[in-house]
Amino acid sequence: MEAKVNETNSYVHAHGMPYKGKILMVASSPTVSEQTGWPIGFWAAELTHPLHVFQEAGYEVELVSTKGGKIVMDGYSNPTDASGYSAHDVISLGYMQLDWFNKMLENTKSLNEVNYNDYDAIFLVGGQGPMYTFKGNKDLQKLFANFYESGKPSAAVCHSATLLLEAKTSDGKLIVDGKTWTGFANAEEEYADKAVGQKIQPYWIEEEAQKLPNTTFKVAAPFSSYAIEDGNLITGQQQNSGAAAARMLISQLSK
Repeated sequence: MEAKVNETNSYVHAHGMPYKGKILMVASSPTVSEQTGWPIGFWAAELTHPLHVFQEAGYEVELVSTKGGKIVMDGYSNPTDASGYSAHDVISLGYMQLDWFNKMLENTKSLNEVNYNDYDAIFLVGGQGPMYTFKGNKDLQKLFANFYESGKPSAAVCHSATLLLEAKTSDGKLIVDGKTWTGFANAEEEYADKAVGQKIQPYWIEEEAQKLPNTTFKVAAPFSSYAIEDGNLITGQQQNSGAAAARMLISQLSK
């Protein structure tokens, strides 16, 4: 109890607001795309925009990764990247000026080091990395299912929704069985492929979701803000949907 009081007091002191709870965010560790040969990781806006929503609402956030250690943002998602692709992302740019944020990216815990009982919700950060590091990741599937089955808000955005193609509840059913959800759309994959002149992803989430029985995968206009909540499962379509999904998560925690 004493530790909790101390933790709460330090949070009040640091943020000037009462402690409301703790949200676990999970990002991909760095890897290399087998499709393009690019170094890949997480998408900046899919971490920073939800993080901003959570912190503004008074929640503490802990960021972990698939392997622990340093994590890196996808080049195109970095607002300072020469491509200019995300130059408009002032929220990410703002966080990048903060020492604590950069230190957080330098040293993350592994997802295997956390206990779902210590958090009020989970939020999976997307990017190109999850298509390799979340896919087939039994530990992450189990962690996400533990949050979901305990009734805690459980969110996935963009390519992190690839986890939901495989993640199952303890009775062996897919979490998305009977659910309506979203993730990166075929139309968005087509746009991205054309923009760089090659196939970027090893598979497309919407295409794979359409093969699953008894689930409804819905998408909105390409790159529009679109999020769905079906019970305590919350999903966002892509990088412009992270804040909307985060607000849904906060709304559920506020009930």
